[in-house]
Amino acid sequence: MSAPNHLDPRLLRAFLAVAEELHFTRAAARLYVAQQALSRDIRRLERELGADLFVRSTRRVTLSADGERLLPYARRVLAAHDELLAAFGEARPLLVDLNSPGLATGRRVLHRARELAPEHELMARFESGLTFAADELLAGRLDASFGRFAGLDPVLRAQLEQQPVRYEPMAVVLPEDHRLAALPEVPLAALAGETVYAGAGNPRTPEWTDLARQLFEGRGIGIASPAPLAVGDEEFQRIMAKLRNPVLAVVGFPAMPRTVVRPLVDPVPLSPVSLVWRRGLVHPGFDALRRAAAQLAREEGWLRMPVGGWIPAIDNDFMNNIISAHR
Repeated sequence: MSAPNHLDPRLLRAFLAVAEELHFTRAAARLYVAQQALSRDIRRLERELGADLFVRSTRRVTLSADGERLLPYARRVLAAHDELLAAFGEARPLLVDLNSPGLATGRRVLHRARELAPEHELMARFESGLTFAADELLAGRLDASFGRFAGLDPVLRAQLEQQPVRYEPMAVVLPEDHRLAALPEVPLAALAGETVYAGAGNPRTPEWTDLARQLFEGRGIGIASPAPLAVGDEEFQRIMAKLRNPVLAVVGFPAMPRTVVRPLVDPVPLSPVSLVWRRGLVHPGFDALRRAAAQLAREEGWLRMPVGGWIPAIDNDFMNNIISAHR
């Protein structure tokens, strides 16, 4: 085994996970990465060290002699690395965009993360849409956000990473005197002929408008023309009350004055929510945020596709590729 000039701590972390789990699938789930990415990191580490670290067979994985020799060094290096990050990370809070104060998914994940890591400061931000937040992530003005990863421009996606969190059922916000307001649930077919507000023209949320466009296609449902960009809940409510269009939302969306929120059914449209961050993000509170998202997804069944659920094919691919790797 030869000593390289530099070793990426991420590669050592991948090695340690496999060494302790002796199972690539479990190690990948522990690190929240795809198994293929984990295998690639292990192969890179083996090339850099000039040694085979594991003995692999179709049934089991064991440490090689060189792997046994590397293990105590890897543990000491990573422990020191984590101590260093913790010491300097305390000075800066982890900035987490929740999109909007009224949306529950990101808020619940953030609250759980604060319980898991009370020693770190995790602060909420509200940037309205993932497209806008993505630019802030890449500029280092935000650390993490929530939203529809597949709806981002491919150039942005290439610089970001994601962890699926939830298939969030969608709803429609209706004026209380709307013809459909008395229904407990609104079938999509019943919206035929309606013009629904879905953020068209809002430069912060094109991923949401695109989701609506795919959902409404072929159903006779129109997307409302761009409205004046409203900043803050009060202004948004004022503009929507003036226009009186139904508003596409999610089931946990807080009702506005003189409106009702009704789940959409037949099919059940889903908003795919991921935790999103810039590649290479290092912060002592970030692991708690990822663990919180994974815990809540598991406890609440957030990543179970409901019967009759609908999401666009591209979202299905992005979500399933990572979810399957963690099973």
